[in-house]
Formats: sequence, structure tokens, C-alpha cells
Amino acid sequence: MSEQDRGVPAGRAGFVPALEGMRAFAALAVVLTHVAFQTAQVNDTPAGRMWGRFDMAVALFFGLSGFLLWRSHARAAWDGTARPHPGHYYRSRLVRILPAYLVVVVVALLLLPEARGASVSTWFANLTLTQVFVPYALSEGLTQMWSLSVEMLFYLLLPLGAFALAGLRGRWVRLRVPVLVAVAVAALAWAWLGSALPLPRGVNPLNWIPGYLPWFVAGLVLAELSVAPVALYRRVRRLGSSRRICWTGAVVVFAVVATPLGGPVSLDTPENWQFATRMGLGGVLAALLLAPLVLAPREKRFRVLQSGTLQALGRWSYGVFIWHLIVLSSVFPLFGVAPFHGRMGYVAVLTAVFSVAVSAVSYSFVEEPARLALARWEERRAKRREVRPTARAAGTAEQASTQIPASANA
Repeated sequence: MSEQDRGVPAGRAGFVPALEGMRAFAALAVVLTHVAFQTAQVNDTPAGRMWGRFDMAVALFFGLSGFLLWRSHARAAWDGTARPHPGHYYRSRLVRILPAYLVVVVVALLLLPEARGASVSTWFANLTLTQVFVPYALSEGLTQMWSLSVEMLFYLLLPLGAFALAGLRGRWVRLRVPVLVAVAVAALAWAWLGSALPLPRGVNPLNWIPGYLPWFVAGLVLAELSVAPVALYRRVRRLGSSRRICWTGAVVVFAVVATPLGGPVSLDTPENWQFATRMGLGGVLAALLLAPLVLAPREKRFRVLQSGTLQALGRWSYGVFIWHLIVLSSVFPLFGVAPFHGRMGYVAVLTAVFSVAVSAVSYSFVEEPARLALARWEERRAKRREVRPTARAAGTAEQASTQIPASANA
């Protein structure tokens, strides 16, 4: 069977179940690295550096977002169809992120003892997801939200990026992938540019979106490859479809990032070259993990990733991410465990179990109702748009029928 006959890539359009399972693994990896840090297992030993570098799951999250949100723009460019309208896109992103997130912020700042008495600027920064731009705005139970702040800015800027590449269609469409790769490579310079900015203390420019563009671009490039003609990127697609090649490469890249080449695993600021290395390798890591899921034919199955358990965890993964630090902060006093005194396995199991439980509740009572409410609103809006032209056309026809032709007076 030729590659042209094998079927379209799984990632060309529609829901890709394996991505949901991969999202579940990413969320659990974030939980694991934070538990390791809070139980003093993150250190300069090989094992300690490995636990600390499970934070590279954020690269996977960013790559996932880049792929899923860019796919419609890439498809429009390669197929010559109309670009997506940004209105629905912005509404869906806000409804997807903000309702549950705002609940978490209020709970953390009101109920966590370490977060009580937060300043007005801290409240404002966290409620508006601008904490990476406000000095010392990362509060207890919410410190992981720096990455959500970066991701939200990516959401806001993505339509502008699509507009910038709108001219790369037709005979120019093949330039889209090289241009995106060039953007990712250029973004590595942010390690030096950002550190040179005259900013107030408490603001870290390395937590701004330019530095993380390579992670997002990994998903953008995969979106382009998934919708491009098979013959154009035949070799790349063949390699990207191989789980053995890509996931073995991902293990090697992770091992390299876990060395001092990837910078400190503590809260110390990395050297510029270490930050640039981690950003570049993070983009490669995200691409290697996601490529087999989106470039392989649709008929190829991933038994573990598509299992019912991981599909459910994938649906709840956003809740796991935003709730788990509040849960972790509560596990220590509730179960009599002192922070930074070991017992990582015990704390990890408790944190994961309760985080999943809280996330399931959050999904059922906050996230899904908000999504359904938007869907109903969009449906009503679409119906109103259909009625208005029909009514105008009917009115015009009625008016025309009542007019007396000039020839009738002759």
C-alpha cells in the first residue's frame, strides 16, 4: 500500500483521542514534579534532576495548544479555503480557561493561610492572568499559573500570527514551515534580549512568551505537516509516524535536558545559554512526543492513550493543572506530613487522587456547563443571523410585488 493510500493523518481534522491521553500524562507529570520539589527530592543528583525536569511537561502542553489551535489556519492555507473567524475562537478560549481558573484564584487567595492578605496588585494580576508582568505576583497555590499566563497571551496573539502568514498561500505555501522554524530559532535569542531589559525586581522576562515560542511552534509545525500533501513531506511524515523513533528520541532529549545543559532544577536563574538550550530542546521534545499521534494515519490506534481511564483524565487535565497545588498545600497538614521532609510517593498518590477528584467536580460543575452555555449562545446567535437575511429578502420581495411596473400605465 502506497503512502498516498494509507489514509489521511490523524491530526488533519477532528478529535484525536490519543492527544487527550497524552494531555493526561502531561498533567500528571506536572503534579509529580511539584510533589518532588515540595518533598525535597529535587536536587543535583541524577534522580533529583530527573524529578525536577518533569516540568518539561509544560512544553508538551504548549505544543498541544499550538497544534490544535493552528490546525484550522494551516488547513485553510493548504486547501485554499477561508481563514477561521477570530470571534468564535476568542470566545471559546475565554470560556475554556477563565471560569474554573477564577474559582481557583479566589479559593487560593481566600482560604490558603500562606496566601491570605494578598495585595490588590496580586489579586488583580492573578484574576487577569497577568502575573508574569507584575512584581512578586505569584502566590501560594498559584505559582504554576505563570505558564497559563504565557499560554493566554499565546491565545490572544495567535490570530495575529495567522494574519502575518496569510500571504503564504498558493505557490508560497511551502514557505510556511521554514518561516515557522525560523521564528522558533530566532526566539532563542530572547534569553539574552530579555535579561537585558531594565525591569523592576520581581519580574522575570524569561517567563514571557518570546522565550517559549519554540515550544508553541513545535505544535504549529506539526499542524502544517498534518494538512500538507503527503508527497511534499513524505520522509518527514514517515519518520514522524514512527513511535519507536520519535519516543526513543524524546527519552534521549529529556535525558539531555535533565543535565546541567538544561540549567538548574532549583528556582535559581539559569545562564542565558542554558535557558536557550532548554527552550530549543523543549520544542524538539514536544514535537517528538506529539508527531506519532498526529502524523500517523487515522486508523492507527494507541491502546493506552485511547483507554477510557486516560480519556477521562485528559478531559479533567486542565482542572488537575489548576487545582493540584492547592490540593498539595492541603495534603501536608491534613495527613501530618511536613513539607520538604521526604515521603514523596505517599504525598504524590494523595495529591494525584484528590486532584483528580476535585478536577472531576470542577469539570462537571464549572467547565462543562460554561462550554455548553457558550455552545447554546452560539447556536442562538447563528439562528438569528439566518433569520435576519431571510426576513430582509422577504421584505424586499413583498415591496417589489406591490410596485406597479411603468409599462402598466402606458
